[in-house]
Amino acid sequence: MPRLLGVDIPADRQMVISLTYLYGVGPKIARELCHKAGIDPAVKARDLGEDEVARLAALLDKDYTVEGQLRRQVSQNISRLRDIACYRGMRHRRGLPVRGQRTKTNARTRKGPKKTVAGKKGVKDLR
Repeated sequence: MPRLLGVDIPADRQMVISLTYLYGVGPKIARELCHKAGIDPAVKARDLGEDEVARLAALLDKDYTVEGQLRRQVSQNISRLRDIACYRGMRHRRGLPVRGQRTKTNARTRKGPKKTVAGKKGVKDLR
């Protein structure tokens, strides 16, 4: 199992698919990496040599923001929004959808499981 930037990439998959296991690397960037490093995208990850893995690691370090550095950058951006108390920062702080989605229904991913609140079922007239 080859290791790139501290992540074990699956050895039994094609190189272009294995690279997408890195945070911040999608299909397009994986194809670009294979092309720049001179690696056949269809080759299995277990068939790579040490020099090819080193070439990929050097390319990732030099040209792309991935893994820990990208995670840190995203969390800093979110904390900056929280600190300046803008609308998006407040939504992050409250754990609600940030991009304008409705919350009366369908926000269960961000809000978590339903919390039932006891309320009035119906007021009966006492006459």
